[in-house]
Amino acid sequence: MECRVLSIQSHVVRGYVGNKSASFPLQVMGFEVDSINSVQFSNHTGYAHWKGQVLTADELHVLYEGIKLNNVNHYDYVLTGYTRDTSFLEMVVDIVQELKRANPNLVYVCDPVLGDHGSMYVPQNLHPVYKNKVVPVADIITPNQFEAELLTGKNISTEKDAVEVMDLLHKMGPDTVVITSSDLPPRLGDRFLVSLGSQRILMPDGTRTTQRIRIEVPKVDAVFVGTGDLFAAMLLAWTHHYPTDLKMACEKTFSVMHHVIQRTISYAHEMAGPGRRPSPSQLELRMVQSKADIEDPAIVMEATVL
Repeated sequence: MECRVLSIQSHVVRGYVGNKSASFPLQVMGFEVDSINSVQFSNHTGYAHWKGQVLTADELHVLYEGIKLNNVNHYDYVLTGYTRDTSFLEMVVDIVQELKRANPNLVYVCDPVLGDHGSMYVPQNLHPVYKNKVVPVADIITPNQFEAELLTGKNISTEKDAVEVMDLLHKMGPDTVVITSSDLPPRLGDRFLVSLGSQRILMPDGTRTTQRIRIEVPKVDAVFVGTGDLFAAMLLAWTHHYPTDLKMACEKTFSVMHHVIQRTISYAHEMAGPGRRPSPSQLELRMVQSKADIEDPAIVMEATVL
């Protein structure tokens, strides 16, 4: 059965971020991907220079209307990432709600990009829109610790806090929550990061059960762009294959990330030469070269069930 994703994200001519980070991996895994580019830039904004255009909420509406007029607005998934504009975000919510009315089984995967390490990198007024409008219609969300805290108003300083925050996020709407990175102390030592996940599953008898997992991921000494977008796309794909096994879906997703990042790091250091810091272009994700790992990753991360 064909599976179709509507992905509303950034586009760059050069490199991998937004739709460029999500489309190829999803297509490799057999998904049909319809992309709406929320921006079209020459490259990501971590370079010295960048040029390009931003799609407005009205322009997004026009594109969606075109799809609708041809009666091809039938989707199994919607995927969204970084947005800077409240009216654009509200239009996304309208589209998701309309698509869900047409297909009640549609799954909306949302990376609620607000900020990291205690500071916001989107305008303040996006916070209430995510909290009150976006998260309630989302099915799978991938916040980092800061975003999860911001959305729930509760701080995370222990694993117990993290579980409570994920439960609060479930109450807001999404059945699957993955906190992609946290400041919790890793058991494997300080060269690791702790990620946590929680999934509410409806059992055949009508009761709900929750699976919670913890996974420790090696830290990387480099700044990558587009990894969050790849992560959300891979979580979409692997939860599609393992809809009631968050442990397996996360092990596959984090393993893909590990392989792509390791390949990118070795390439970047090779290109930069000994003792030199790689440039943004050298640190672009090695996506095409990682095709085999995306399709069938060797599992290198083991999740613990809490």
